[in-house]
Amino acid sequence: MSVCETGSTLLKSPGLPKSPEGDPVFPEPWTAEAFAMTVHLHERGVFSWTEWAEALSTEVHRPGRAEDGSDYFDCWVEALSALLGAKGIADGEQVLGLQRSWQRAAKATPHGQPIELRNDPQR
Repeated sequence: MSVCETGSTLLKSPGLPKSPEGDPVFPEPWTAEAFAMTVHLHERGVFSWTEWAEALSTEVHRPGRAEDGSDYFDCWVEALSALLGAKGIADGEQVLGLQRSWQRAAKATPHGQPIELRNDPQR
């Protein structure tokens, strides 16, 4: 599990998984990054926490979602993408394009090296 390294007060959210030391933990590094990105955008005033909660709730309660919550962070990313689109910050094609670029960068990055967008051979 990955530890989130942000100092936000949102880390005190009820139900957020924590390590024995009290640090938030996430099942995969990308989930911590999605959480941190959302918190960062909220703290910069891109959207209110109420707007975020409504967007996430819409995704979590969408028909066909996993009843056991195993797709929670997939819902998280879908909600963030939808909210960015609704705010006119990035549309679905832009988000998908960046996702593909990061995937190509990950494949092109030697093991043990940081994945950077500039490693995408198509950029």
